Amino acid sequence: MNKHKMITEKGNSRVLMLFGQLEKLNRESMLVDPEIARQITAKILHLIQTQEKTRKEIVSKGSSGMEVILATLEVSSRGGRRIGVFVSKGGTGILLQLVISASKESPPSEEVMLQLHSVLAKVGPKDRKFGVKARLNGALNVTVNLLKQNLQNYKLLLPCLLVLQVYSSNTVNAVSLGKNGVVELMFKIIGPYSKKNTKTNAQRAVVHVPILLHIYQDWHRNDTRHRHILIRKGILGCLKNITNIKLGRKAFIDADGMRILYNTSTECLPVRTLDPLINTSSLIMRKCFPKNRLPLPTIKSVFHHQLLRVPAGGPVAQLYNQPLGMDDVVDESDNNEDAEAENDMENEVEEKDHHNDDIETDINNLRPKETHSRPFEELKIYERFFMELSEDFQVMQYTFVFGLIIVFLGMFSYFRYTLVLVCNGNVSFPALDLDTINITKDQDGCGDHTHSQTHPGAGLEQELVQGLERVALDGAGPQGGGGGGNKHNRQPPILAGGVAARLGGEGEEMLAEDWAEEEESSEEGVLHVPDTALLLPLHDPDLYVEMVKSTSSVPQFSEVAYPDYFGHVAPTSREHILERVYGVQRTKIFQDIERLIHPNDILDKVVYDLDIQSCPVVDGGESLKFNSQFESGNLRKAVQIRKFEYDLVLNSDINSNHYHQWFYFEVSGMRVGAPYRFNIINCEKSNSQFNYGMQVLMYSVQEAISGRPRWVRTGTDICYYKNHFSRSSIAAGGQKGKSYYTMTFSMTFNHKDDVCYFAYHYPYTYSTLKMHLQKLEALRTPQTYLREDVLCETLGGNSCPLLTITAMPESTSNDQICQFRNRPLVFLSSRVHPGETNASWVMKGTLEFLMGSSPLAHSLREAYIFKIVPMLNPDGVVNGNHRCSLSGEDLNRQWQNPSPELHPTIYHTKSLLQYLAAIQRAPLVFCDYHGHSRKKNVFMYGCSLKETVWETNISATSCELHEDLGYRTLPKILSQMAPAFSMASCSFVVERSKEATARVVVWREIGVQRSYTMESTLCGCDQGKYKGLQIGTRELEEMGAQFCVALLRLKRLTSPLKLRNHAHLLDVESDLTETRCKVQSLAGPLKDIQRLVPKPLVRCLSCVLRVVVLLGGEPSPQTEVLSALEQVFIKDLSVLCSFHLSLVPD
Repeated sequence: MNKHKMITEKGNSRVLMLFGQLEKLNRESMLVDPEIARQITAKILHLIQTQEKTRKEIVSKGSSGMEVILATLEVSSRGGRRIGVFVSKGGTGILLQLVISASKESPPSEEVMLQLHSVLAKVGPKDRKFGVKARLNGALNVTVNLLKQNLQNYKLLLPCLLVLQVYSSNTVNAVSLGKNGVVELMFKIIGPYSKKNTKTNAQRAVVHVPILLHIYQDWHRNDTRHRHILIRKGILGCLKNITNIKLGRKAFIDADGMRILYNTSTECLPVRTLDPLINTSSLIMRKCFPKNRLPLPTIKSVFHHQLLRVPAGGPVAQLYNQPLGMDDVVDESDNNEDAEAENDMENEVEEKDHHNDDIETDINNLRPKETHSRPFEELKIYERFFMELSEDFQVMQYTFVFGLIIVFLGMFSYFRYTLVLVCNGNVSFPALDLDTINITKDQDGCGDHTHSQTHPGAGLEQELVQGLERVALDGAGPQGGGGGGNKHNRQPPILAGGVAARLGGEGEEMLAEDWAEEEESSEEGVLHVPDTALLLPLHDPDLYVEMVKSTSSVPQFSEVAYPDYFGHVAPTSREHILERVYGVQRTKIFQDIERLIHPNDILDKVVYDLDIQSCPVVDGGESLKFNSQFESGNLRKAVQIRKFEYDLVLNSDINSNHYHQWFYFEVSGMRVGAPYRFNIINCEKSNSQFNYGMQVLMYSVQEAISGRPRWVRTGTDICYYKNHFSRSSIAAGGQKGKSYYTMTFSMTFNHKDDVCYFAYHYPYTYSTLKMHLQKLEALRTPQTYLREDVLCETLGGNSCPLLTITAMPESTSNDQICQFRNRPLVFLSSRVHPGETNASWVMKGTLEFLMGSSPLAHSLREAYIFKIVPMLNPDGVVNGNHRCSLSGEDLNRQWQNPSPELHPTIYHTKSLLQYLAAIQRAPLVFCDYHGHSRKKNVFMYGCSLKETVWETNISATSCELHEDLGYRTLPKILSQMAPAFSMASCSFVVERSKEATARVVVWREIGVQRSYTMESTLCGCDQGKYKGLQIGTRELEEMGAQFCVALLRLKRLTSPLKLRNHAHLLDVESDLTETRCKVQSLAGPLKDIQRLVPKPLVRCLSCVLRVVVLLGGEPSPQTEVLSALEQVFIKDLSVLCSFHLSLVPD
């Protein structure tokens, strides 16, 4: 017995010794070796497990052993890995059991409870089942009771509240705690502090909203040194959660919460450290702002086009079946119970790609179809669009030779005269009359090129010298000859309706007087404008008006917008992405909140309304004048809110009730220097590049008249945010409680009596396309095969053009004709979405390059037959739609089963591709040009079975995933050549929502492996040479040209090995290198090259020069000149003026 007693005492003393060591280690935690601590705790654990009495003494009241262990755990829990090991060993359950055991003591040990809850607050978040364990063990009530008994014990209160927060992360626990009076308990805790310093629960807390507001005001007034920001933020957090429900928002408004938070936030604005309070207050006020209806009688488009056949289902069918007189602007969903989730970040992080749940997971839908859906007999009617595949060119043999003879004789005479002028030094180039205009499409886009004298042809020199990085766009420079110094008097555009294009405001009278002085005999005033044909070879104002007259529109437009009439010359200076001013969004939001707080300051005056057809423009004298009744225009209503602030409402797409994004309207009657603010209040997308540096576009008529006809990026304080105008469930596609978004920008005008136009992106109308096609036809040379067909007629009565471009065969021999017919096809399309105007500018660059006479263009035409549909949705473009055609449907979602009655352009375009597949001539490349509103750079979407499967959990064998990686070749080439192109932004994953798009259908049904959508940003670039710059028409057209050059390189890569060095396929790099060397050796630089002439004529020119050289008897520099001329396509006969060679004797 004595022996056993001695053993026990010895064991207890050993335990006390070990605890002493452990406590000492806790005090020296920064210097202790973890291995020593583990050894000591292992020995204590062994003693506890082997001796029952020792265990009881350790956990008994008054024992210091438990405090030491808990203190040790608290120190150890500072490392995340240690906590994880502790949880994995069941430590959480042991701690909860200790809480229950300690609570049974009367009274519970405050020190033990403090340490237990401190450890639980750190360990709990790492255990996913912590809430369940606590509820099952009964620890919830223990902590709540401990709080109730220690409301004034601030030392114990904090760890208990932290544990309660972890408990509440479990929904069941949160409801249980709410029922047990925890909400009321929280307010008992908050109350004393203020003197010194989930849905059901939110309903219980509604009655406390006035108290919370009073407490927040109290803290705001007394916390003058801002030492208790976390407490103030916590109070706002309570208000934020309570106002998530309808009752909470009503209580907030009734308690004058809008005014309280507005005033306190305004006082916080000068202190940057208080931004978290301002942002949370702003979020609460936006959420509680009473929902308003859009100031419209209906959300349907103000224009209507009756469909002969209405779709059986879908949004268009719902629109036609909607009862007459139904209010579709608001409905019961506007009073929904729950508020939308908001982002309380002032400067949102730009959207990145997240996990995509839309990826196709059925591998059968990813395999190409093996059978054609239509019999060949139906498709044979499309043979007439492929005449080049059966053309024999017998007539060409005679006309071509006769033409060469005529041209040769004319050239000899012309060159003889030109060389005499050069010799005598009498040649001078007239300077352009427009100041500081550089029409050269330099690919840098950099520098401010202000030349009083511009030499024609500088673009080709850049192409020759700079190589692949600078692909010149043919026809970019001004045309030589002509009276360069005089301005042309042009009539303002008058259409069939007899309404002239106007200058608004007082400027109309002023200009009328000027016109009268210039031409007193004219009944109509003439507009003094520069001859834009000198600046824009493919633009002719008079031709444009003729094109407009033949364009059909639903509103029957009778006016022409000045920017479309004058044309656009790309700016010579760079336009940087706008750096967002910190706090601009909340400033705009506070100005909107002032409407509710100070309603007497609001004018609410309608100044423009298309719903009032009799008089859409309301002239109030002190207000701006608006207009959008011209081709591609979109502005439905303008409401003057304050003296210099206007709310603007966009029109829906025809036969639709949404898609509000594209805008294009005219403004006049402005005051110089006044700070105008424009708010487009019915945008629908949840985010926009306007939040990340994108600016709106403005065109000033006064600037155009002064010689600067161009769209420029403009606007300050630009931001995009959710507003207080509610979207009905009808407008939101069945979703309830949605809001519209506001795109706002500020603007000051520089000219009195100006007329300015604002647009979402660079406008490109259907009439502009028709004009450009006519001008391109005039540029055609005998070496170019160009045919324009009418693919079909649209619902609105406009024709859809189809272009065929390739090179004429060199002769009518069987070999040449066979080579011509067997060229691979490239199929391009564009502008299926009317609001993506950048797609048309890229297509313009492609067309100009293809029709040019550079060596690359000629080789490209010899390599491919191009089939191009430059505008798939003419009706949508004409009528100012953003996404739909007149059928009210997105045409790029109709490719699987297009209707010939509702979607004729898609039906017939797909039929062309089906015909090619049926005759085993499927295109090598299919590319649909688009614009992207949420991303930067230019990039491609393609289709890949492998990459789609890799993004999902589909199990597939290697044989099922066999796929040629050739689909990546073209994007990779573009990433190496085009400075705006980003390979990192490309994706080759097939998504379910995109299975009816052109890209996916052409890949699956037509079997085109290289089937792409090429997306061009509406904003700018964040990589490469154009990083930090907004994209302009120069860069977009360059992208179109670079796409062509990439196709040429693709041809070389995909050709059989024996054909890769074929004479007709230029090796771009070596050709440019050789040419550069020869150009540098010329007596004069090739700076004045303008228009390209056919290759045979270059040989004729060579012969003429050889004759002249023989006559002149001077052999020295001529050999180099002739050698270079044989390699270079001369752009104009006047090129010889720049050589300064004295080849002809006096």
